[in-house]
Amino acid sequence: MRLANKTALITGGNSGIGLATAKLFAAEGARVAITGRDRKKLDEVAALIGAGTVAIQADVTDIEALERGVAEAARELGHLDIVFANAGIGGPTPLGKTTLAQFDQIIRTNLTAVFFTVQAALPHLSDHGTVILNGSVHAVLGMPDSAGYAATKAGVRAMTRNFATDLAPRGIRVNQVTPGGTRTPIWNNRAPTAAEYEALEARVSRAIPFGRFAEADELAQSVLFLASDESRYITGTEIVVDGGLTGSPAGAPIYRG
Repeated sequence: MRLANKTALITGGNSGIGLATAKLFAAEGARVAITGRDRKKLDEVAALIGAGTVAIQADVTDIEALERGVAEAARELGHLDIVFANAGIGGPTPLGKTTLAQFDQIIRTNLTAVFFTVQAALPHLSDHGTVILNGSVHAVLGMPDSAGYAATKAGVRAMTRNFATDLAPRGIRVNQVTPGGTRTPIWNNRAPTAAEYEALEARVSRAIPFGRFAEADELAQSVLFLASDESRYITGTEIVVDGGLTGSPAGAPIYRG
């Protein structure tokens, strides 16, 4: 098992990439703590993951609640070896139509909370542990109506490198997984019905060389690599899991005629 005797905290671990990662970590021998806002869903997911999963109700935008949640995770697990700052939300922020409240919510969830998750974890994080941040290809794509979300993910990208510098003296590795289009609930606010989601995925997939969205499990595999000793000499970088969207865009179906 690649994470035997390790402990891990995953924010937003009750759905999407966070849940897929929590399940994989547990299968690989880790004891896992997950955070989320919905108590009922947390308990259901914790039972699904099994292996003594610790489920902590905490809204990451409430910094005091977040700090209490991280401390509770460390107390329940004994210490932290792995932190996956995964919690995040999507949502359009079109110029001329975005309120301060909408913009602030995205910033607080996707950027501010990531910083304070890592900061809160530091006193409990083992030397030579690992921190993984969840980024996005939106940081570099220039997608329409996405300036707020893209700005948060560009900020996360920068924090990955800065955290790696700050924590190198303790031997703590800091890296980022960077998803492209992935089948998770993050699309719900853009495509709330099954038909709308199917149309969105079909449209976006035409720009992806592999011609499809990723499954959450495929992202989890990259997070597992960054959490494991197999990446013990890797820090300050990112693994892009986007089916070639940013690295070889000319291979996408839209360009094949």
